[in-house]
Amino acid sequence: MRGMDDTLAADTAQIALPPAPGADQYRSLDFADTAATLPAGQSYDLLATPGSAMRWLAAHDLSTPDVQLYEVCAQRMRALRAHVRALFAARVDSTTPPEGSLRAVNEALTAVPTAPLLAWDGAQGLRRIQAHPIDLAVNHALATLAADAADLLTGPDAGILAACGSAPCDRFLMRTHGRRHWCSIRCGDRARAARAYARRSGTSD
Repeated sequence: MRGMDDTLAADTAQIALPPAPGADQYRSLDFADTAATLPAGQSYDLLATPGSAMRWLAAHDLSTPDVQLYEVCAQRMRALRAHVRALFAARVDSTTPPEGSLRAVNEALTAVPTAPLLAWDGAQGLRRIQAHPIDLAVNHALATLAADAADLLTGPDAGILAACGSAPCDRFLMRTHGRRHWCSIRCGDRARAARAYARRSGTSD
């Protein structure tokens, strides 16, 4: 079973797009983009298995590689991702966000305390710690991602949240360079090639 997961991870890594603009500022943006639709019927999901979900959490400092995840944990991550994506899409399209998605994000926000707790250590004295019991590791990760998404949607960067303009890609990005609506160089090249082809076709008709 572990071998199958490793093979899937290797295949996914080969086709996965690099992080979109803004993913370094907002982990929730990178979280929303862990699944993507690509040309020629290709797609990928970085949370498809417990192993790949664990690696994504560890890479984003939301867990440690020694925390074992189960399929139910990966399912919860994928479910929250769908709700975050729905809220992002509503913001981009200026439509009313789904009530169920608002409720899901709020439930994740309030499931566990996200603020570091105050603790006493005989050697170090009072200090703040992030309590992460193994059985609540995913709860803490989802709460952190939900808080990050809420901050993005209500903060000054909400206005530059955009959807990739190179179909069929369905990732989100922060529009940091004027009117750019592409999540990656690959998508930008494809969009420019499509426009060039459309111009040539129009001229020849």
